[in-house]
Amino acid sequence: MSAPGSGTFEPVRDLLDGRVAAGDVPGYVAAISHRGRVEVLVGGAHSPGGAPLRPDAQFRTASLTKPVAGVLVCALVEDGVLALDDEVARWLPELAAPRVLRDPGGPLADTVAAHRPVLVRDLVTMTFGLGWVDEPGPLRNAVADAGLEPGPFPPEVGHDEFAARLGALPLAHQPGERWMYHTGSDVLAVLLARATGRPLGEVLDERVLRPLGMTSTAFRATDPGRVATLWETGPGGALRVMAAPDPAAPPVFESLSCGLLSTAQDLLALFTALLAGGRGVLSAASVVAMTSDQLTPAQRAAAGDGLDPGTSWGLHTGVTVEPVRAWDTVGRFGWSGGLGTTAYADPAHDLVAVLMTQRLWSGDPEEFDAFHRCMHSCLPGGTWNRGT
Repeated sequence: MSAPGSGTFEPVRDLLDGRVAAGDVPGYVAAISHRGRVEVLVGGAHSPGGAPLRPDAQFRTASLTKPVAGVLVCALVEDGVLALDDEVARWLPELAAPRVLRDPGGPLADTVAAHRPVLVRDLVTMTFGLGWVDEPGPLRNAVADAGLEPGPFPPEVGHDEFAARLGALPLAHQPGERWMYHTGSDVLAVLLARATGRPLGEVLDERVLRPLGMTSTAFRATDPGRVATLWETGPGGALRVMAAPDPAAPPVFESLSCGLLSTAQDLLALFTALLAGGRGVLSAASVVAMTSDQLTPAQRAAAGDGLDPGTSWGLHTGVTVEPVRAWDTVGRFGWSGGLGTTAYADPAHDLVAVLMTQRLWSGDPEEFDAFHRCMHSCLPGGTWNRGT
């Protein structure tokens, strides 16, 4: 951990300390690796005025679980457990003969047969036909009524019940037609558990977490005192504690959409390994596939606001395909989570950056963009300017 004033990324510390001082977040842990040199920045507290936040604090990663899931599925493909073009019906009979709405906003009974089977690839690329339903209507209501609505916490039913409820619903779009966020991750969780015949947490630990030394990443906390308190912005802009599942309780649903607890250092290890060609967990070819654009132009266009400008989707991670923002480089990959977490790797600069806060995202992209912009401005040739 770098001492104040000693690191290349000191402006990043200043930025994050400013967020703490403004009451925007109670605390943060950032871990940055540039050309092999690591800096860990820590500031603030578990709660306003509370005990200082520790470098090894665990955070609910929310959607930063998704890139970890991408690594796991690629690893199991390498192991021969499954293939991306396998039909999911082999493990998910609930999706063996899906029906598809004629109109995504229309009556649930007005359906047609799927044009083709759902493939594992469709889940990994989030194009299987169901996810975050933007269109108001019966399907959106039915997804919510079934307890399958996307959110920052895992479903409150087990894997088998989740699959049964999902299979009872029609798809919004034909398989492979459109990118739809989130739900494919949890369908993938059920599929991988069934394909391996083991609890998902055991498989993830054996194939990804232990090989990378990610000893503080899991679906539940063994030391709840390390878990950062979760906050949200209340009326008037003040922080208040946000209701959340007990992190120490055994999860009802081991979720690959949002279920993991982790630390900044553990996620730094994951993304650093990917940047190094998959060292210790994946082949270089799998890393290339995972971090390459897997969407057609039509799929990407249909994603709308679900993907940032210049961003597409690889095998369960965001991928920069156009340098829209000043800090973007083609090939940059990673993702952010709705509970204040973000992690990206930039091969062009040999850079990995992870930021962990624990405050519900307001929806303002600047909360994450400011961190990444500031960090890139600290690189050789960059100019720190708080306003740009």
